[in-house]
Amino acid sequence: MKLKQSESFKMDAFSMRVGDIEGVELDRLHALSLSVGWPHRAEDWQFLRNVGRGVVVLDEIGRVQGSAMWFEHGADFATVGMVITSPRLQTLGAAQWLMKRIFDKVGGRDLRLNATRAARRLYLSLDFLPEKTVYQCQGIARLETTGGPTDLRDVRALDPSDIPAAIALDAAGFGVRRAALVEKLFVHSAGYGLFKHDKLNAFALCRPFGRGHVVGPVVAESDADAVAVVRPHVADNSGSFLRIDTHMANGDFAAFLSHSGMTVFDTVLTMSMGKRLADFAVNGTVAPVTYALASQTLG
Repeated sequence: MKLKQSESFKMDAFSMRVGDIEGVELDRLHALSLSVGWPHRAEDWQFLRNVGRGVVVLDEIGRVQGSAMWFEHGADFATVGMVITSPRLQTLGAAQWLMKRIFDKVGGRDLRLNATRAARRLYLSLDFLPEKTVYQCQGIARLETTGGPTDLRDVRALDPSDIPAAIALDAAGFGVRRAALVEKLFVHSAGYGLFKHDKLNAFALCRPFGRGHVVGPVVAESDADAVAVVRPHVADNSGSFLRIDTHMANGDFAAFLSHSGMTVFDTVLTMSMGKRLADFAVNGTVAPVTYALASQTLG
């Protein structure tokens, strides 16, 4: 197995090698995420490698013992994810070492990540600041039967001609333009959009992930609009496992998810280094909001 940019280092009694994530077989990455109970399939790892960069730590016989990835969006911003260390290395400071590798690679960009409970102390020690809780909602999807009817006349399936409008709407909701990521998400996703006077006002993408499908990103100006574009995905995946990661703790959108079979399974914490979330906010009385993340890794 050939590793790019490889080097060796000693961690306690273990001899490790470091390499580019591109040089590692998918089944070894999959084994790493399985070792810590993460749901990522080999195909999910490949998608992340297509949209980001990363490093891995390998032991003396080539097993992947750690990983870390970053996803650059322009010259000033990146998200960080897939920071995993195997149980063998979790108490030896490997995650901190991996994060310092990322700092060397991202060139002073503002950073954002979603931290598990186990990792929060690490990120606080690296000067990340807490922002918002992310609610990981998941379960067997079912059509919501409570609440009033939703007008679906202006909701339709998205096609490639809608990508530029989705990129602009995503940028307004997320605060950073993610053109390359949104384009690649469209290739792997089904999408629905809400149109008002022929203008895209809300959209939701849904793609295979983990145990079933994940809905995200979802961008809309109101709970009602967010529900309108997510509802068709619930219908399409009724009876199957569906997941959505959202900052919304209450309100009509959160209630809709619960009624649709996606209850809160776990939480993570959005954290930032450099600009805070509020610094990316769009001025105006009505602005698009990211109702659901593309994923915990991608933000």
